[in-house]
Amino acid sequence: MVFATGPFVVGLLLSALSVAVVLLVTFAVARIVGKHSVIDTAWGALFAVIAIVTFLCSSGHGDAARRWLLLVLPVFWGGRLAIHIARRTVGKPEDPRYVELLAKAPGNPDLYALRMIYLLQGVLAFLISAPIQVGAYQSASLPPTAWIGVALWLLGVFFEGVGDAQMQRFRRDPANKGKLIQSGLWRYTRHPNYFGDACVWWGIFLVALGSWPVLLTIVCPIGMTLLLTKGSGARILERHMSKRAGWDDYAARTSGFIPLPPRKKSATT
Repeated sequence: MVFATGPFVVGLLLSALSVAVVLLVTFAVARIVGKHSVIDTAWGALFAVIAIVTFLCSSGHGDAARRWLLLVLPVFWGGRLAIHIARRTVGKPEDPRYVELLAKAPGNPDLYALRMIYLLQGVLAFLISAPIQVGAYQSASLPPTAWIGVALWLLGVFFEGVGDAQMQRFRRDPANKGKLIQSGLWRYTRHPNYFGDACVWWGIFLVALGSWPVLLTIVCPIGMTLLLTKGSGARILERHMSKRAGWDDYAARTSGFIPLPPRKKSATT
């Protein structure tokens, strides 16, 4: 196995630069529209840009099939997510999460946001995308586990896409205002989109896996999964959802992450 160390280092630097450019542009847009929640749209775009830069920098060095997969999978996932969030948030006020965060800002709120929102998300995107950035420079051909990764990625995109579409339809019905969605994929997991997100990154890791350097990046899908389940994902969302009627019953019978058949009510209840 040959690993192109020199081009890899150049690729890392250019990826970091591309992340900085995307974040600065996003910050400028946020100042114009008056809300920092536009960073949520940029989240998926960051991974797509990193994948594109890595693909270009690894040209002539890594295995062609792996390079193409590590381009197409993140770009499709990141592009779909960016478009979905942009459509969902256009014309909406600032996200309450950012209002709460910036209310505690010492000094200039914009500089605080630049550090605590933009820089933090940029660093996370750069680190989480490590399997892409390392995997693209391997000369080893794709192992069978790569196709398991593609299947896992497809499963993840299905759960994210279908889950988001079901939530959009639910919210468009005025009769559902203030209610909890409990149908479709949401019947089997309280967070189909977060489960799908985790599947996507474990799938990308398996596609990238071909040598010991990539094995070291296993901390990235692990970190993403923890972020989704214990960090800023499910934990914060459920704190908001728990205020709605019927939450306790829904949470008691529905899996918190991995899709499972709904639990039956106890005979004593």
